[in-house]
Amino acid sequence: MAQTLGGDVFFILMGAILVFAMHGGFAFLEVGTVRHKNQVNALVKILCDFAMSVLGYFLLGYLIAYGAHFFHDAQTLSGGAGGGDFKPQGYDLVKFFFLVTFAAAIPAIISGGIAERAKFYPQLFAVAILTALIYPFFEGIVWNGNFGLQDMFENLFGAGFHDFAGSVVVHGVGGFLALAAVLTLGPRQGRYDGDKAANFPPSSIPWLALGSWLLCIGWFGFNVMSAQSLEGVSGLVAMNSLLAMAGGILSALLLGRGDPGFVHNGALAGLVAICAGSDIVHPLGALAIGAAAGGLFVLLFTLCQNRWKIDDVLGVFPLHGVCGVWGGIAAGIFGHDALGGMGGVSFLAQLFGSLIGGFYAFGAGLLLYGALKHSVGIRLNREQEAQGSDLTAHRISANPESFPR
Repeated sequence: MAQTLGGDVFFILMGAILVFAMHGGFAFLEVGTVRHKNQVNALVKILCDFAMSVLGYFLLGYLIAYGAHFFHDAQTLSGGAGGGDFKPQGYDLVKFFFLVTFAAAIPAIISGGIAERAKFYPQLFAVAILTALIYPFFEGIVWNGNFGLQDMFENLFGAGFHDFAGSVVVHGVGGFLALAAVLTLGPRQGRYDGDKAANFPPSSIPWLALGSWLLCIGWFGFNVMSAQSLEGVSGLVAMNSLLAMAGGILSALLLGRGDPGFVHNGALAGLVAICAGSDIVHPLGALAIGAAAGGLFVLLFTLCQNRWKIDDVLGVFPLHGVCGVWGGIAAGIFGHDALGGMGGVSFLAQLFGSLIGGFYAFGAGLLLYGALKHSVGIRLNREQEAQGSDLTAHRISANPESFPR
């Protein structure tokens, strides 16, 4: 028993480290996409957002989601004598580490949408609210059965809402929160002039590609290790993640006409979409889910940027919001045994659960960012935005030696 538990502790710890590494991927994806004058801010913001996420989730978020807190002595927390509800060898502590890396993905997603014009410290305050209150509330509903929504779905539809690794809980919620934040801030200066959209090309395709690669690698910890035990781990999750990623890449390659930004984000679109059903769909179903997600990303990114004039810098709403909701719904289609899936899933539960997640996040985002906008302000002024958030917030550029002293 002790040997098995020790293996579980190590297993989850490795998963937590892999997902933690994904935050480097978020950082470099943003660094490669924003203009040079905002690269330092992207790096500092992702790291500080992670630190604030750890604090918010430790102090309150985990309690809201799972009804447990860490204000006990170290022996109790480690599951020693009289450990109560805490398992031996610090199992619950590495579980917290694993889950806080998921919580921290919420502000990392939002960061890419609001890049280049958001104030640094108001956003850091928003991160505290997001990870202490807004995200854990929905996380607990889906993954801990809080407030009876899962029971209601089981009674009505014969199955609860299935989201194995967070297509909706993490990515859908993050993407719709980002949409609310982007709409509240408005577009960057010079981005739109009447019916015309100015092109702000990525500053560095190699950095963007590195970010995508880091995210792809870490994603196998995100998905596979969501089993949270050696006994529950499944190679099917790894296979499905791999095929969904491949489907997303090839779909984005074709529909995006070889554009490297679409290709590298297409991989992420496929991985976002497969999170929910990675443990229940057939590999061919995973391929279809990923291919559809890659196509959705290309289509929605183009519509948002050009036709709807939504200045979502990294396209996080189509990537995480739309593809996340698609993944939740797709689990209710391809998870059925008639399509080679494991069964035990309801299309209606998946549909309503996914839509509830999106609407909840969008409404919460409008309230949070609307309140900040009308209180402390959330946007750089025209001079600061023109100068760039690197010099404005951090007083140094990405390449300080290139400027005369």
